[in-house]
Amino acid sequence: MAHPPPPFRADQVGSLLRPAALKEARAKREGGQISAAELKAVEDSEIRKVIKKQEEIGLQGITDGEFRRSWWHYDFLAKLDGVELVHIDHGIQFAGVQTKAEAPRVFGKIDFSKSHPMLEHFRFLKANVSKTPKMTIPSPSMLHYRGGRKMINAGVYRDMHDFYSDLGQAYGKAIAAFGEEGCTYLQLDDVSFAYLCDPEQRKMLADRGDDPEEQPHIYAGMINTALKSRPAGMTVSMHLCRGNFRSTFVASGGYEPIAELLFNEVGVDAYFMEWDTDRAGGFEPLRYLPKGKTVVLGLVTSKTGTLEKKDDIKRRIDEATKYAPLEQLCLSPQCGFASTEEGNVLGEEQQWAKLAMIVEIAREVWGKV
Repeated sequence: MAHPPPPFRADQVGSLLRPAALKEARAKREGGQISAAELKAVEDSEIRKVIKKQEEIGLQGITDGEFRRSWWHYDFLAKLDGVELVHIDHGIQFAGVQTKAEAPRVFGKIDFSKSHPMLEHFRFLKANVSKTPKMTIPSPSMLHYRGGRKMINAGVYRDMHDFYSDLGQAYGKAIAAFGEEGCTYLQLDDVSFAYLCDPEQRKMLADRGDDPEEQPHIYAGMINTALKSRPAGMTVSMHLCRGNFRSTFVASGGYEPIAELLFNEVGVDAYFMEWDTDRAGGFEPLRYLPKGKTVVLGLVTSKTGTLEKKDDIKRRIDEATKYAPLEQLCLSPQCGFASTEEGNVLGEEQQWAKLAMIVEIAREVWGKV
């Protein structure tokens, strides 16, 4: 019997803790001690191992752990035509810690070409899985949200409408290209919508000249433009998060300010949403979820190694069903375990224990994974 399309009752966001052998190889490559080919051989080997582990614990949607990336978003964005990764004055400020001081800068007209390295990353994943290969890429909004207008060459894009138009169309080409490679499960990772639930983030946008009321509609428009190129049979999900770097965060606030727009204006099929702490608010925004769409409840935290109690998670799933039907819900961690190569503050065994527990809960609640 054919498995139903994703998202799966037991699912995951995408990134996984980098094993020691991979971290060592990346450090050696950065120091010029090994070649790019030698690094790729280590990546290939570690990705095969992590695929096997995911399949063994019962997950249906399998990722490469984002093992070839440094960042969850910048590696993809910097390989778009017209974009480069540059050094900046300071990194992204999380709660008590900063990331590396890098960011993508738009220097030319934006486009997507079939030489983009992540197409090859997907080919390798697909060739090595026996379940559904899941590809994760940043949402188009991530090329604008962090840096805003100042990271976009004004000589190339005098009018921001042209920037948004080109970016949406480039993403349409990306979605079509992944579809041609056989991708049936694509995820757009996006922090902008969740960040826009935080008054401080809204003030940041307003202070730099963006309208926090209008911006989410602009982002939705870009995503919908891109989705016009989605092939039949491809599920596109969106992951929302309030920041995840070394187990810290950026934003707080429930989904209420953006829920209606998110569920009814953004044309994706499913939403991975963070509900592992009080910072995410309650489940009331689920009342806006229309029929035919799915929310994957991020109730298991990827930020600490402490294993949740299954009964506590089941109680929270019950709470969520007050606002959305159980058949429109799934379960996952609230985020990846390593949004950047540094990873969160927990061990690999703790990571696998959490994912295995999610599979067990899904079987007990829905009767399947």
